[in-house]
Amino acid sequence: MSTAVDQETRDRILAAADALFYARGFQSVGMDDIRTGAGVSLKKLYAAFPGKEQLVAAVLAARRATWEQGIAAAVAAATTPRERLLAMYDFLEQWFGDATFRGCGFINAFGELGGTSPAVAAIARDHKDAFQRSVADLTADVVPDPAAAEELAAQLALLAEGAQTTAAIAGDTSPARHARRAAAVLVDAATR
Repeated sequence: MSTAVDQETRDRILAAADALFYARGFQSVGMDDIRTGAGVSLKKLYAAFPGKEQLVAAVLAARRATWEQGIAAAVAAATTPRERLLAMYDFLEQWFGDATFRGCGFINAFGELGGTSPAVAAIARDHKDAFQRSVADLTADVVPDPAAAEELAAQLALLAEGAQTTAAIAGDTSPARHARRAAAVLVDAATR
């Protein structure tokens, strides 16, 4: 008898786990909750994901792909290098307006599990490093001086990270607009 799990079942498990983890937290959701949410047997759940840490890693990988696609779409819709750089805040405002928004899943995972799971901590750090690099790439198209571009990229990423946390706590989209306006001031000052 094969223990392989088809892609549709795996996707259903991931979707249920993501929704539960994001709504209730990583530590408070057990494998039985996920089994029930996905409508699969415990045997199938463990065949797909041998442990909770593997499931958390898969959920975060899917979240990263969604994040990167959202940022890329916002950047692609902008017409100038300056607007491409500021487009991430437009994406944030749209995301913050989603009824299910509860902050950054990576920050949430790191806060709950980073101290006890080196794997989850590494995934969160890698995601944040990748975001920093993508902001740096966009900044390099606007600010020709590499040192100034690197400093500006760090500031802009910090504004985006702060906006995510503030929006999650405040429950509204305004932190994205405030961060975008602050970012525009920083970009304009760096390009004078």
